[in-house]
Amino acid sequence: MPIESLLSQKRKQVDKEIERYFPKNPTESDLRKICGFPRYAYDLPSAKAALHTPIWELLDRGGKRWRPALFLMVAEAFGKKSQTLLELSIIPEVIHNGTLMADDIEDNSDFRRGKPTIHKIYGEDIAINASSAMYYLPLLALFKNKSKFPQTTIISAYEIYSQEMINLAYGQSFDILWHKGKNANVTEDQYLQMCAFKTGTLARMAAKLGAVFAGASEKNVQLAGRFAESIGVAFQIQDDILNLTAKEDYGKEIGGDISEGKRSLIVIRAISKLEPQKRRRLLEILDSHTKDNFKIGEAISLIRGTDALEYSSKCASKIVADAWIEFSKVLKPSKAKKQLEQFAKYLIERKV
Repeated sequence: MPIESLLSQKRKQVDKEIERYFPKNPTESDLRKICGFPRYAYDLPSAKAALHTPIWELLDRGGKRWRPALFLMVAEAFGKKSQTLLELSIIPEVIHNGTLMADDIEDNSDFRRGKPTIHKIYGEDIAINASSAMYYLPLLALFKNKSKFPQTTIISAYEIYSQEMINLAYGQSFDILWHKGKNANVTEDQYLQMCAFKTGTLARMAAKLGAVFAGASEKNVQLAGRFAESIGVAFQIQDDILNLTAKEDYGKEIGGDISEGKRSLIVIRAISKLEPQKRRRLLEILDSHTKDNFKIGEAISLIRGTDALEYSSKCASKIVADAWIEFSKVLKPSKAKKQLEQFAKYLIERKV
């Protein structure tokens, strides 16, 4: 099955599971399942308006759902039938969408997936609270399934979840500070580590959880995580490339990374290759956080005057290829193994 068809299939299944745990139109019974029996009384309309509706506003816009697909493919590659773990696959996806909502507030973004960002529609207060809730809502899936697995498996799952959420916060902290121009000398290794913590974290969480619930050894859990991290890092690099080169169907603001002042691998490489005057001009535009299309175009032209785009693309491909060589050695030949390899290539070669 082509990867796009696989993702489309998984998306429908995952969305159904998300709605089962967190309904679009909650009832009193749903709130009791989520929060427990109230001591006093729930305000059901407010819960829907301030939490369920804005969260589903974002979820219903789409997204590739590749993190839950990765979770399921890794589990299958280690011999576990994915259908038995479907409800647990919602964990990285719900968190991911929470990070998008938070990112848009922090970056003052206007659009997400082709529509106004959630905080522009509902206000920053509601968006902040909703994004925070999405970091913890997936724990419901762990609560419900804890009796189906050995205690050691559940403890490992909680540890992975907690550690990766910590890593996520650190990755985001680096990115935020760099956007503000507080460190004009970000190195390639520092950028790649930021990606490993920011974008790589949820991919790593997905793969490690898939391996843990499939009963893989600790060594193989770590190898799965390392491979998935490489996919996450490469995905971010490709996303940075698309932000400067994609067409109208990209779904985000073209050149939005310039407005944010983002220190991407592309920018880091361009800065190292530009002559002093052009380097100063690029940094000046980045630090101004401009939304002027002419200045954004000027910055992109400066970047295109170097090998930064090609260099970044090759870097992404190498990171994934190297990680796959290591991970593939511990996987037996299977349909899931082939899908994993195709999946990694798809994410770094995508055009949208």
